[in-house]
Amino acid sequence: MWSSIRKFQESILFAIQALVVNKLRTFLSLMGVTIGIFSIISVFTLVDSLENEIRNSIQELGDNVVYIQKWPWEFGDEYRWWDYVNRPQPSLQEYLEVDERSELASAVGYSVSFRNTVKHGENSIERQSFQAITAGYDQVRSFSLQNGRYFSNQELNNGRAVCVIGDYVAYVLFGNRNPVGKTIKIGGRKTIVVGVLEKEGESMFGESVDEIILVPVNYARVMIDLRSRYISPQLFVKAKDGVSIAALKDELTVIMRSLRRLKPKSDSNFALNEMSILSRGFDEFFGFLNMVGLIIGGFSILVGGFGIANIMFVSVKERTNIIGIQKALGAKRFFILTQFLAEAVMLCLIGGGVGLLLIFLIGLVSSSLMDFQLALSAENMVLGFGISATIGLISGFVPALSASRLDPVEAMRK
Repeated sequence: MWSSIRKFQESILFAIQALVVNKLRTFLSLMGVTIGIFSIISVFTLVDSLENEIRNSIQELGDNVVYIQKWPWEFGDEYRWWDYVNRPQPSLQEYLEVDERSELASAVGYSVSFRNTVKHGENSIERQSFQAITAGYDQVRSFSLQNGRYFSNQELNNGRAVCVIGDYVAYVLFGNRNPVGKTIKIGGRKTIVVGVLEKEGESMFGESVDEIILVPVNYARVMIDLRSRYISPQLFVKAKDGVSIAALKDELTVIMRSLRRLKPKSDSNFALNEMSILSRGFDEFFGFLNMVGLIIGGFSILVGGFGIANIMFVSVKERTNIIGIQKALGAKRFFILTQFLAEAVMLCLIGGGVGLLLIFLIGLVSSSLMDFQLALSAENMVLGFGISATIGLISGFVPALSASRLDPVEAMRK
């Protein structure tokens, strides 16, 4: 056993020496594998980072939440737009009824987006995005406050002229001053800032909370018509712990059909949307990207593998005399085979390592310049080295086998 280990170590040393002596050949051999591993793992890393970003955004929006809306997020094969355009919008009264009737919901809320001008002193933002909300919004949408407080139930129910503003809005209107307690004008109406949202960064779905202003729905009613067809209100219902989305949707279907007095055979005139609909679409998209990366990188790896095999055949030819001397001194076929296989695998591992290092450095630079985190995961690192070692074994096996089968007498004559 110890003899085999020692011979294996000697094979590795011979391989390292061959790589060091032939620097140009080693460099050229590495390029194909480096490009191939970089192509495959960079796509996998990008897809994983995008997926993590989207999963986090979905979690912030609530992965156990059902959204009751006019339009569905996905359409069936029998899509007819006129069946949807005439549907009624979810109403504030329906929000109150669902909140009262639902037994499976831990939180029920209503929200509607609109735009208006906001001013403070000489600073203003045209077409600022507002989110008019009821109680329950903070239990569904994940966010934190950096200053001030959130709305009280009395402020939400009575429609007080108060607001919570995003970090970007606070900077534009107030600069580095604390906005809490100050007054802004929304469409000419004085409104008191009670809180500032923690900076969130860019969101994968719609606008970030950095760029919005939250106001109570009952206050927004003086600025917008909640029955207008040009707005898109929604009810959001969060399931209790242990309650499945399917069970919650069944309950909401019964409640909404009852509220709208639909006949048993009539189609529902509302949509129950959930985040899994978006997740399924992104899963297909990510699967496609992974396949594209695998194909592109596969061709690069294939070219790199042929390059390694060609270099190894040249190496065997150049060292034929040395191989003959080694076999004459008692070296076994396994020793010669291992020596050349080790050289091929090390070439591929070094090339793969360079490719992974490039991805890691690009990830560091991009993450420092953008909010998007491009991180090389441990799984992708293991995958990269695994592919490299496999390519080394495959591309180096035939040259190594031919070297191990050389006749020592004939080899020493060359």
